[in-house]
Amino acid sequence: MDMMQKREILKHLVSVLMDERARMMGQPMELAIPEDVESLWTLFRVLVNVRPPAPAMPAFLDMQDALLRGVAAEKGIATLDDTQQAPNDAGIRLWRGDITALRVHAIVNAANSQMLGCWQPGHHCIDNAIHTYAGIELRMECAELMEAQGHEEPTGQAKITRAYNLPAQHIIHTVGPIANGKPTSEHCAQLAQCYRSCLDCAAQHKLKTIAFCCISTGVFGFPQRAAAEIAVRTVRAWLAEHEDAGMTVVFNVFSEEDEAIYRNLLGW
Repeated sequence: MDMMQKREILKHLVSVLMDERARMMGQPMELAIPEDVESLWTLFRVLVNVRPPAPAMPAFLDMQDALLRGVAAEKGIATLDDTQQAPNDAGIRLWRGDITALRVHAIVNAANSQMLGCWQPGHHCIDNAIHTYAGIELRMECAELMEAQGHEEPTGQAKITRAYNLPAQHIIHTVGPIANGKPTSEHCAQLAQCYRSCLDCAAQHKLKTIAFCCISTGVFGFPQRAAAEIAVRTVRAWLAEHEDAGMTVVFNVFSEEDEAIYRNLLGW
């Protein structure tokens, strides 16, 4: 997809989303559609972040999917070959990068209890990124799951969805504990349960590769080192108890600090 095609697709998608939102609000949006690709992408992301989980026209979805798959290709797609195997753990690997660029059977999303993605426009949390790059279909599927459930998602459980326009095949969503910088023993137990639930879910669906983000360490305020210790300890124990699952686990980190923590814990 060249830049001109990308701009025209974005202009059309933004126009449709703006018209849709104007109808919802009952008044026109007093906002000019920009001409440059960067500003168009920013506006597109804002509009999809605040879009309710409502059906969309097939033509819109086809165009959105083509855009997002093109964006994924532009970013570059990483595979297990791009990850590093831990020195002392054959089933554990480490990779620093954007989890939305990773081609594995499942990536883990640190969700909130609504399970509908981040509604804050352009927010830099992983929940926002995953929903943005997967496409609006993801919020719609999550809404169906939550409507069937009838209540908010408890901490420590896991739900699986399609990954739509991401390189991964599936997304496993889990709600981590909100520690606010001071995790209690209950928070620690809940975080460990998040990892076990995600691994159990992957195994139940016969998936063989799963990539974990650093659950609860963002706005939920779980200290990074403590969270990583729980993650590594829990995953090692699960793999030892489920050797027949043939699971490969990738710890995905984004910052240098998190990478250093995991490299230390994994024995580099």
